[in-house]
Amino acid sequence: MSIIVRGLVKSFGSVRALRDVDISVPSGSLGALLGPSGCGKSTLLRVIAGFESADAGRVVLGERDVTGLPLGKRDVGFVFQNYALFPHQTVADNIGFALAVRKRSRAAIRERVAELLDLVQLSGYEARRPHELSGGQRQRVALARALAADPAVLLLDEPFAALDANVRKDLRRSLRALHERAHVTTLLVTHDAEEALEVADHVVVLRDGVVQQQDHPRRVYGEPANPFVMGFFGDVNVLSGTDSTIYVRPADFRIETRPFGEANAARVLDVRAAGPRTQFDLSLHDGQVVVAECDDRRAERLGATRGTIVFIEPTRYRAFAGTPA
Repeated sequence: MSIIVRGLVKSFGSVRALRDVDISVPSGSLGALLGPSGCGKSTLLRVIAGFESADAGRVVLGERDVTGLPLGKRDVGFVFQNYALFPHQTVADNIGFALAVRKRSRAAIRERVAELLDLVQLSGYEARRPHELSGGQRQRVALARALAADPAVLLLDEPFAALDANVRKDLRRSLRALHERAHVTTLLVTHDAEEALEVADHVVVLRDGVVQQQDHPRRVYGEPANPFVMGFFGDVNVLSGTDSTIYVRPADFRIETRPFGEANAARVLDVRAAGPRTQFDLSLHDGQVVVAECDDRRAERLGATRGTIVFIEPTRYRAFAGTPA
């Protein structure tokens, strides 16, 4: 079931949170709403779910216009950032809650709970309570609970924000695998560009309540629509040109110790390790300072140290008209 939003506007008093938002998340895909804090990501998700009503615009899930429908009639599952599990209920009772409300039989609930526990790799945990689980396990229970009633759409509001880096990475892979097995259209909110690139099929980038770009993550990363989108996916060098400004990612420089092609000479100001990569701070002839990087083996072969003259040329860049904002 696709998620389509058209002309969505939402204000809180004098603050315009969403400004004429249009998005289309294809059926069966895993989409990501990406952007900095306060850009409107969670507000958009809550409007899609029905927790908030829009001032203008439409929300269409599949073939149904659900704009005027309450939360309970939209057929969505929602996972909150704080999980919102019932602390005094067991894992099984938390997962089966929506089914119990719908008056399903005990046997049907047990069967569905067992199926979901297997799906989120928590079989054997049904009798535990939330305080007996790790943060990652609680997040998996929240996912299972949201899937219990077979929603047409699954909405996740920064599901990994409260977890440490290693657990987040594990859960990203789990979410991707779960999505492949559950086949439910999913939309998650995140401010982590790496997370969006890793798990999503479709990325929507927001800034100040306005959609900046939406597409497959590879195209959003490789063909950013504007400087904001390009900069949101990592460090960018900004080089002034005559009629436009050139934006180059550090990894998109070729570095040599001898002249080549139309390469520019640069003096090495600093060299530092960055995990498996090495970064160079370089001063160009006009005084501009750029950051270039390469893998450690390449850096070792270059042998460049402070004061060394090297030659650099972009292998890939984006040019945008005007001066940088």
